[in-house]
Amino acid sequence: MSRTRRVFSVRSRTAVAAGTALLAASLAACGGGAASGGAAKAEMKPKPDMAVSVNLTGDQVKAGAPVTVTIAEGKLAAVKVTDAKGGELAGQISADGKTWTSQGNALPSADYKVEAQNTDSQSATTTFKTSAPDKVNKVSINIPKGSTVGVAMPVSIVFDNPVKDKAAVEKQLKVTTSNNTEGSWGWITDYSGKDRVDWRPKEYWKSGTDVKVQMNLNGVDSGPGGGMFVKDYNTEFKIGKDREVKVDLDTKKATVTEGGQVVSTIPISAGTPGGKKASWDGKMVLMAKEGTIRMDSQTVGLGDSYDKMVDYSIRLTWSGMYVHAAPWNTANFGRANTSSGCVGMSDENAKAFFAAAQAGDPFEVVGQGSKGNPDVGNGYGEWNLTWEQWQGKSALAGTPQVG
Repeated sequence: MSRTRRVFSVRSRTAVAAGTALLAASLAACGGGAASGGAAKAEMKPKPDMAVSVNLTGDQVKAGAPVTVTIAEGKLAAVKVTDAKGGELAGQISADGKTWTSQGNALPSADYKVEAQNTDSQSATTTFKTSAPDKVNKVSINIPKGSTVGVAMPVSIVFDNPVKDKAAVEKQLKVTTSNNTEGSWGWITDYSGKDRVDWRPKEYWKSGTDVKVQMNLNGVDSGPGGGMFVKDYNTEFKIGKDREVKVDLDTKKATVTEGGQVVSTIPISAGTPGGKKASWDGKMVLMAKEGTIRMDSQTVGLGDSYDKMVDYSIRLTWSGMYVHAAPWNTANFGRANTSSGCVGMSDENAKAFFAAAQAGDPFEVVGQGSKGNPDVGNGYGEWNLTWEQWQGKSALAGTPQVG
């Protein structure tokens, strides 16, 4: 009589240890028979059950931790962890074949299936469910997908809620460039008071660089009071022409270069020296071309100094410094700094400057009569820090970051 073996997978009702799920698969031999000569053959000895434990178990598992699968005897050959939507957690088996650990975290509000197989071709399956997070954190990023920006534009991410575990979050952020640009993440406080992390190149970007930013934050816990991220984010952009602006408060002129060559010199009138109406100095960045906007001095703490519509406005700081047209100040262009902090120029010059400008162009102010550098989070002020100072603001300081 011929003999057959059936291999099947079952879920064990016995717990291996507190807080773990146990998977078991049994191999059994069917009943033996007698040989034609009447001598009984030895009965086949069944292999021991495959016992595998999973660190996450139950229907209300807290998300945000990697999945770990451990085999009690033998070695793992393959592990697959999938959710109900078909998403799979990638992972790796340890060198000794005893454990498998996912590279990412278990995501919130997900149904997971764990399938394991050992080197003896036994298999076992179990499931678990993660609960919804108590609080959700979200991000906003400064560069829309598909944009072209100037050579000084940093990648800037602002968080809705506090980020206490900055290292865990920063590990999930990746900048990839077409020319291996060296740069670093740095944590600062945004002008809004929220946590913010920027990626700044060591030097200004090279024109033509393609940049990809991946924020693999789904399932990452930002720490106490911050909540968990429930999605990934990404953006891609290109670095445009190398266009730089330098304003000299002493000569009352703005010099514009492209590719290192001077293309225009513009008479300007900057902030009134001394007090709140002085201009900021140092290295800033053209943040956004806002066009015609209403400027009200009461919104920036300057009382009733002005309230008017202003053309060709480009923002330099969150606190309200702009470069813009100022036809009411024509007599002072190239002669005196008399504005309320902005850099003004004629309508004709402002129109041409606005047309050629890119968000991300560096804008440096030098000379006497300023009120100093703006805070790092008041616009994009990281260029006023040395490279070493900026690197020190990374939660992973000392780790090479090449895009």
